[in-house]
Amino acid sequence: MDNKMFCFQCEQTAGCTGCTGAAGVCGKKADTAEIQDKVTGALIGLARAVEGNEDSVTYETDKLILEGLFAAVTNVDFNNDTLNDLLSRINAEKEKLVPLCEECGAPCGRNEDFDMKKLWYAHEDIRSLKSLILFGIRGMAAYAYHADVLGYSDPQISSFFYKALYAVCQEDWGMEELLPIVMEVGEVNLKCMALLDQANTETFGTPAPAEVTLTVEKGPFIVITGHDLYYLKQLLEQTIDKGINVYTHGEMLPAHAYPLLREYPHLKGNFGTAWQNQQKEFADIPAPILYTTNCLMPPKASYADRIFTTEVVSFPGAVHIGEDKDFSPVIEKALELGGYPEDVRFTGINGGDKVTTGFGHGFVLSVAETVVEAVKSGSVKHFFLVGGCDGAKAGRNYYTDFVKNTPEDSIVLTLACGKYRFNDLDLGTIGGLPRLMDMGQCNDAYSAIKVAVALSEAFECSVNELPLSMVLSWYEQKAVCILLTLLYLGIKDILLGPSLPAFVSPNVLSFLVENYNIAPISDPETDMKKLLG
Repeated sequence: MDNKMFCFQCEQTAGCTGCTGAAGVCGKKADTAEIQDKVTGALIGLARAVEGNEDSVTYETDKLILEGLFAAVTNVDFNNDTLNDLLSRINAEKEKLVPLCEECGAPCGRNEDFDMKKLWYAHEDIRSLKSLILFGIRGMAAYAYHADVLGYSDPQISSFFYKALYAVCQEDWGMEELLPIVMEVGEVNLKCMALLDQANTETFGTPAPAEVTLTVEKGPFIVITGHDLYYLKQLLEQTIDKGINVYTHGEMLPAHAYPLLREYPHLKGNFGTAWQNQQKEFADIPAPILYTTNCLMPPKASYADRIFTTEVVSFPGAVHIGEDKDFSPVIEKALELGGYPEDVRFTGINGGDKVTTGFGHGFVLSVAETVVEAVKSGSVKHFFLVGGCDGAKAGRNYYTDFVKNTPEDSIVLTLACGKYRFNDLDLGTIGGLPRLMDMGQCNDAYSAIKVAVALSEAFECSVNELPLSMVLSWYEQKAVCILLTLLYLGIKDILLGPSLPAFVSPNVLSFLVENYNIAPISDPETDMKKLLG
């Protein structure tokens, strides 16, 4: 209880147990962590107020739930002022739902925010299951938020957030009550990823393979990072005929695969690699960086004046673009800095100067006959899904070495920022198809699921019987909800790394091993032999 903070929601948490000092490994300070806990406690209080009062819930209520959960995802909001404002808005919404509670004051639970210390210091198994629920819905809220930006929502998804938050505060619930909610997070997240997939494809078109250069052309440019394609489109619109090029970064790379976005000739290529390298890669960049979603690292002084944020992303001192989405300050900064005087050739971590993206389910299923025939003929003997979050902790070169060692008669599917460990490798082709296929962002795990299900139907077997192995990396809460979706679908034999979640207790881990045979990665050679049997 004397710890300055307690946070163990990400893969890099201190000592694989929890960040407890003046700041977390991610750079979040203890006072910020405390406010985020208060925001979460207030969200649980809001869910309590909604219980039995569902008819009073409005769109604004649902949006506050998404915003509050999303703001607590790792590397999103480091700004105490914006978090305190969010806390005030949540409490104001709760007061609107149960106005008489302020006068009554009786301890019925409907007028109280939840004290998060009750969760962090609960019995380890209860804490583990509730953390899976809480961290899972934080990740799912990010996906629901992206869909909502495009005007897509689902009342069943919205209502589940209240149910899940309500479960977190139930002090007398045990494994019997909590485990079904854990699995339901996975079930609802599948619907949420499907909704976001629909929102993106109906708005921007069906992704198709696109080769993306890593070279930055001379002249003014802007780097845009995050996941939200809508704000990229707005930035592209506002930079037409301005003499400014736009480059994606991190999880924004798959934007190059969408037909509508590819129509903009000044969307040139991709700058940099995964999120954890930004402090090095942005250090001397003569251009502004626009953050639309996580992952924001505390910017260094060398480029702090070039950081711009929008939506839930916030950092003290950074210029924040408000609801009007007027990117004029970003444009002016780009023109002021001027960019590079000559073209600059950058490379990925393996020396490649281009990458390819756009192998979503829409494209892969369009060539399903080719894929099935390649398997039947024996030219393709195995599929590997190698993807997930990237991070800075030592040991993530495992994924580079693993992909390098995949047999030539196999196909590697990848997604999320973990692909930056190997997406610039040239693995060649097989059966008329590239051996390395980038399926998109982390939420595009939905594409991998669609493809796996289609293959299982083609071969009249379960997904677990396919020559398909999943070797996943994780860092933050969006990876948690995706893992829960895979478990909900009954998918077994997943290898997870580089370390197992600190919030999974030994008993809960035993349950996952016994029922799903989930296991930690070891070394590439040993794991390859194990997976190929």
